[in-house]
Amino acid sequence: MSQRCKIVPERCIACGLCAIYAPEIFDYDEDGIVLFAQEPSARQQFIIEEQQEKVKTAYRKCPTRAIIMEK
Repeated sequence: MSQRCKIVPERCIACGLCAIYAPEIFDYDEDGIVLFAQEPSARQQFIIEEQQEKVKTAYRKCPTRAIIMEK
């Protein structure tokens, strides 16, 4: 079952942790602010089951809560 992930770029401090833990999902713009790798203009995305653990780790490690996980 997929799970929805949201990002809040305004909270991002460009620490890079999300791209380290889930590089297939997260990337950065030219200022280092988080975006989705496959849909850079999107602010939410459904995460397939195979990627959920990596995204949850990125969510837990984000110091500013720029990543939000929803069921």
